[in-house]
Amino acid sequence: MNRQATLYKRHRFPPEIIHYAVWLYYRFSLSHRDIEDLLAERGITVSYESIRLWCIKFGPRYAKRLKYRHQGCGYTFFIDEVFVKIGGKQQYLWRAVDQDGEVVDVYLQARRDGKAAKRFFKRLLKVHHGEPRKIVTDKLRSYGVAHRELVPEAIHDTSQYANNRAELSHQPTRVRERYMRRFKSVGQAQRFLGVHAVVYNLFNLGRHLVTAENYRSLRQCAFTTWEKATAAYVN
Repeated sequence: MNRQATLYKRHRFPPEIIHYAVWLYYRFSLSHRDIEDLLAERGITVSYESIRLWCIKFGPRYAKRLKYRHQGCGYTFFIDEVFVKIGGKQQYLWRAVDQDGEVVDVYLQARRDGKAAKRFFKRLLKVHHGEPRKIVTDKLRSYGVAHRELVPEAIHDTSQYANNRAELSHQPTRVRERYMRRFKSVGQAQRFLGVHAVVYNLFNLGRHLVTAENYRSLRQCAFTTWEKATAAYVN
């Protein structure tokens, strides 16, 4: 065991409470005040501001550990972009999911031109450690530019309805965006969306596709992975 400084040093609340609060925030559509009330019902008095700071500090750290343990994505990427208004300015949220519905990456940019598409594709190649076999997009020309220059060997499918998987993948974060009354800044939005995607991947178990027994087994494995990612020390 690497005895580096504990992750929770100088925090007066036990690690179990901290990572439980962070899990609630990124796993469900709950506000910091909602989580304050849930903890209070269990006899734990902590302010919503402390919970907010826990989510800012520990969320990205947990996500980094979970990414390290991730087994990798598939070889077909469904890519789409939607506009998000932040601070009165329009931004574009680029998202890629694989054939199993796992989020490969999310990235906020001010534009959706060829340069923006290439920047996002470069991120995808870094995350995936290689070129996908197939990409599925809408007919936005920017995707064609990025495809020709960065992943020319991959099949590029732009047929109608083929990209529904990517378009539907925006729904969970759209719900959170409305509940949070819009994102306050690009940095805050990118941080939240990045952590949310990783937690979503871990607990997106396809409940409707497996038996109840298999689902419970998969859920227990997800909880075990979460416990390891939130441990005070890294093994």
